[in-house]
Amino acid sequence: MIGGGGAAAVPDAPAFHCRSPGETARLLDTDPAAGLAPGEAARRLEQDGANELPQDPPASFLSLLLGQFRDFLVLLLVAAAVVSVFLGEWLDAAVILLLVILNAVIGVVQESRADRALVSLRGMSAPEARVIRGGHGGRVAARTLVRGDVVLLEAGSRVPADLRLVETVNLAMQEAALTGESTPVEKNAEGLPAVDAPVADRTTMAWMGTTVASGRGRGLVTATGRLTQIGLIASLLEEQIDETTPLQRKLTQVGRVLGISALAICTVVFVIGILDGRDILTMFLTSVSLAIAAVPEGLPAIVTVCLALGMREMVRRHALVRRLAAVETLGSATVICTDKTGTLTQNEMTAEVLWVDGGRSVPVPREGSLRLGDDSSTRLLLEAGLLASDARLELPPGGAVGLAGGGAGTRADFRATGDPTEAALVAAAWKAGLRRESAEARAPRIAEIPFDSVRKRMSTLHRLAGAAATHRLFVKGAPDLLLARCSRIRVGATDEPLDARRRERTLATGAEMASRSLRVMGLAVRELAEVSLPLREATAEADLTFLGLVGMRDPARPEAAAAVRTAHRAGIRVIMATGDLAQTAAAIGRDVGLLGPGGAVVSGPEIEDMDDAQLARALGTAAVFARVSPQHKVRIVDCLRREGHVVAMTGDGVNDAPALRRADIGIAMGLGGTDVARETADMVLTDDNFASIVSAVEQGRTIFSNIRKFVSFLLSCNVGEIGTIFVATLLGWPLPLTAVQLLWMNLLTDGAPALALGMEKEEPGIMDRPPRPVSRPIIDRAMTAGLVVQGVAITAVTLLAFWIGWKLDGSVAAARTMAFVTLSLCQVLRAYTNRSERSSVFAIGVFSNRWMQYASLSSLALVLVVLYVPGLDTVFGAVGLTAAQWARLAPLLVLPAVLDEIARAVARAGDRARARRGTTGGRGAPGQGRESDRS
Repeated sequence: MIGGGGAAAVPDAPAFHCRSPGETARLLDTDPAAGLAPGEAARRLEQDGANELPQDPPASFLSLLLGQFRDFLVLLLVAAAVVSVFLGEWLDAAVILLLVILNAVIGVVQESRADRALVSLRGMSAPEARVIRGGHGGRVAARTLVRGDVVLLEAGSRVPADLRLVETVNLAMQEAALTGESTPVEKNAEGLPAVDAPVADRTTMAWMGTTVASGRGRGLVTATGRLTQIGLIASLLEEQIDETTPLQRKLTQVGRVLGISALAICTVVFVIGILDGRDILTMFLTSVSLAIAAVPEGLPAIVTVCLALGMREMVRRHALVRRLAAVETLGSATVICTDKTGTLTQNEMTAEVLWVDGGRSVPVPREGSLRLGDDSSTRLLLEAGLLASDARLELPPGGAVGLAGGGAGTRADFRATGDPTEAALVAAAWKAGLRRESAEARAPRIAEIPFDSVRKRMSTLHRLAGAAATHRLFVKGAPDLLLARCSRIRVGATDEPLDARRRERTLATGAEMASRSLRVMGLAVRELAEVSLPLREATAEADLTFLGLVGMRDPARPEAAAAVRTAHRAGIRVIMATGDLAQTAAAIGRDVGLLGPGGAVVSGPEIEDMDDAQLARALGTAAVFARVSPQHKVRIVDCLRREGHVVAMTGDGVNDAPALRRADIGIAMGLGGTDVARETADMVLTDDNFASIVSAVEQGRTIFSNIRKFVSFLLSCNVGEIGTIFVATLLGWPLPLTAVQLLWMNLLTDGAPALALGMEKEEPGIMDRPPRPVSRPIIDRAMTAGLVVQGVAITAVTLLAFWIGWKLDGSVAAARTMAFVTLSLCQVLRAYTNRSERSSVFAIGVFSNRWMQYASLSSLALVLVVLYVPGLDTVFGAVGLTAAQWARLAPLLVLPAVLDEIARAVARAGDRARARRGTTGGRGAPGQGRESDRS
């Protein structure tokens, strides 16, 4: 494989996998330490193009337009226009074709808007890469990577481009996506495979699309986009947003049933009209137009737009939904299983106290310096935390901190990169005057055993200069598990036996610190004269000397308690599942309202001893689970789902991916999570905040409620149109509406008001209702009753308006105009009253949705255009109405809306009466909830 990504690559150079790191850097004209300058990266991006695989071009306007004519009913309307031409009805044919084209253009606009929104969302969910540019680390969109970029790899991250590795630390890659190799492949930056080595054996390379199974590394980008190995075999790696959701499929079914029903009714209308001696062409055009008007053919496109716009609103609320189907599921969530660190807490750990010498506490000032003097045990503890951590503290650009006394300023003075716990250790060392650069110069790291969620510790091996022991192993991790590997404890400058009394005292101290909401980290050391690489856990992490404890605080987020209360009020259980100690979990649980006085905390070891029935009982009462492993999370999800719950589960690590996949809604952390977790999840939190989950649930409920609103609106309008023509035909009256008028109304009422309903904000009290059962249909009994009532009301007032014009004014043209105006404006007012499923339009604010104002004003303008623009009245068979006629119509226009408001008031009174009787039902149980909440 030629390594370069564009013209600047050396065309005759051998593959980069057999080039040394230095030679690779020279060929790519980059600095492995500082990376490319930002300006050079921009130049190469312009030259080589984006780092992405080829994608299908977006559909053209013409193809979208032609796609609108695949619908059977639209083709039927075109056929009607053709028949009109053969019969000499040129005006009718021209108007019908014009309206068909206008309807098609509106459909294209809706589809284009949905496509643009989905493309935008895909861009938001595109993977990122950790890079070094201009000497500074940061994250950039993977698509902006160029040849020569320096990319940092860590466990769980996805490789964003083909890389020549220049640094590896126990690095192993999962390459099944490319090579089919099921086991992780160990990588080594120094080895030089043969030029013709197969891809699977090129151990100096990391390939685009593969993932880091363990360890960490650094690599230089050698190829991007279609020039990568996976690009060469044209594998589509990026998961696309599913554009067809269960809700959309249900609505398509509804539309199909409605279409068949409408065709049947229109056939009956046609037959009755013919038997009544009416003109065949007139009845044919009317029946076809009625069928077109009766079927909400734009419903799927409107639903897609509504979902996509709702997802964009979620992004504003720091929740990126990667799949449209998750929006529906959010509104039904009955349980949220959340992590603690960074989600319920601020994820800004600060060391508050050090415990050394087997019994001495050293407070760490929040601001200013930590003076050590000749305190060698505290110094060694801080040095262990510094060297066994990968986090770094950097001054902001142009920033400076005071160094009086060898200390530093507050954490706010720094920009921390890496794990927050490690950042707290590094910050504490900084306050004591310990600097990473000088510490690593004295004791460079030569090997490590990375942290994982099972061992709950990390070890780093350092070479010492001028010491009796040539190597030193630092270990940090959970105190209880670390103490089990220790045989001695450091007291002052000497090591003493770690007897049972000291072991118990250390554990008790750690428990006491944890009970004060402190996260407790243990540190240990081992002096080694000889080492054997690679390090093995069983031999290296043994016979350790315990150095002490570090107590760090990660306080609860200020908004977490309010978000938990909101979730409980909405009938959603909140369960904390954390890997922290039980005492720490309990303290945060009390802070955010998950754990009351005397509340129990269930630990991971206790879960191990439970069968599924016992775990189900525990989940029914406990809300805080501590020392939980990723495997425990999977069991918790499975158990809750078996109980009928809809589960949202958070996760950030590689091992969290199975639980995220098993949950109904997998939620990954966008700031602190791994690429594997983010790509597995249905939703990504861009601020890692629990309150954003609750906000997303609220938005999910709002989206589903809005969809129900415009479905109800569209169908009630269709029922009114069908009812008007059908009843008039049965009564033997002249047709109240012409075919052209029906089509014009369909153009007026289907698009803009429905979209405006889809943009409604959340209703007051939407989080005071129980979760929506997953099995609940879109068109339930309450909606059906409303459709019947509104359909009958709209039909009645339209026929009455026609009768008034026909009998009182003695003009069929005036009668049809009055029916047309009444039916059109009744539908506009229906959109206003349909803005809430339960509340009055006056309670939510008549003018609170500006999009509804635009939609209603445009509809009114189009009605007036038909009546008063010269020439159009002839086309539409309409006449200008007098002031007296408008006065007679006024009460008819508002009558359906008034009936709708009365019905809502009666329903609300029933809700209050049931609430007083205490029959509203329990909250939070899956599939339950009062009937009013299902309307």
